Amino acid sequence: MNLIEELQWRGMIQDIMPGTKEQLEKEMTSAYIGFDPTSDSLHIGSLVPILLLVHLQKAGHKPFALVGGATGMVGDPSGKSEERNLLSEETLNHNLACVKKQLEKFLDFDPSLRNPAEVVNNYDWFKQMRFLDFIRDVGKHITVNYMSAKDSVKKRLEGENGMSFTEFTYQLVQGYDFYWLYTNKNCKLQMGGSDQWGNITTGTELIRRIGNGEAFAFTCPLLTKADGGKFGKTEKGNVWLDPEKTTPYLFYQFWLNATDADAEKWIKIFTFLSAPDIAQLLEQHRSAPEARLLQKTLARHITTFVHGEEGYKKALADTEKMFSNQSAPAESLSEEDLQSLEGIARFDYAAAKLSAGADVVSFLAESGIIASKGEARKLIQGGGISINRKKVDTPQFPVDATLLLHGKYILVQKGKKNYYLVTIF
Repeated sequence: MNLIEELQWRGMIQDIMPGTKEQLEKEMTSAYIGFDPTSDSLHIGSLVPILLLVHLQKAGHKPFALVGGATGMVGDPSGKSEERNLLSEETLNHNLACVKKQLEKFLDFDPSLRNPAEVVNNYDWFKQMRFLDFIRDVGKHITVNYMSAKDSVKKRLEGENGMSFTEFTYQLVQGYDFYWLYTNKNCKLQMGGSDQWGNITTGTELIRRIGNGEAFAFTCPLLTKADGGKFGKTEKGNVWLDPEKTTPYLFYQFWLNATDADAEKWIKIFTFLSAPDIAQLLEQHRSAPEARLLQKTLARHITTFVHGEEGYKKALADTEKMFSNQSAPAESLSEEDLQSLEGIARFDYAAAKLSAGADVVSFLAESGIIASKGEARKLIQGGGISINRKKVDTPQFPVDATLLLHGKYILVQKGKKNYYLVTIF
């Protein structure tokens, strides 16, 4: 399969401009994707565009990762219902450095290669451009009617909050990125999420109208979960690529807990397994779904890709400690086990309160594990709370010194997957 056929089979292409496949078959092509530096880490929503660049480089083409030092100061309105808060220059520069470092983990930047990856920052070509120059040399080529017809603009103009001039100009700024890269880096292809199609095609228009050139584009679908939930979100928030923000254990757990429907789709997108290997894996999984072979394979491949072999091994070790032998008493976990567990939320609780006598409802609420006593009571009545791996069956359950593991810990479990370690001080 060629690159486009490979990506289509994996479900990674939604919209594609005519001639794109032919361009990629004709010659080594430089292509880029933009990354928004709104945080000091990318999250798993960025993995699809990262993987598009990886596939592109593996197919012999040259990838550019654009970090938006300039566009990050403006804010992309695509998919947004209101204007976001703009970042300070200091914060933005910190985020840019962190994102660039992350991207360098996934792409090959070896200068001896025929197609080494490059990271570029659009602030480098915008910092010297005057506003009058921009509206004269760029803005005159794109009509307001053309810009207003884009979905990302139309929805905002029809909404309650409207759209500022700053956001309205975003597609021109991003379009100029493509024109600059086409002119200075011979970049003929832009890729991105499907919500970027309007911005991307503005770039191809500028290349056609200003440079009399031809450029190409395709987008990937925006991922959703089978249950309609937002991809990459958990009750704890975003799943980040930075292990300081989302530990390898929690990262691994996200993929391990995927539904069968999601895992069948994600195994094609987030691994490099071949079509025959995936077909065989699906057949094995369907014959024994309770073994969760599909989810375990997905979690292993993507955790190794992001966090390396050591990160995967640590995540697996923590998972086995927490889940492999639920019937074993919590006392079987050594103090080192408890201290080294990643991805487990940690809370403190005063020894004086424990000595005075605490019921489980007060303990859960006062430690901060549960937001309120009412919620704690409901969870207990529904069988959703365990202390030291033993189900709590009454709101009057006493929490006292007899429960302490190694003299200072209490292990709390909410539902099947959420663990909390309370240190008594």
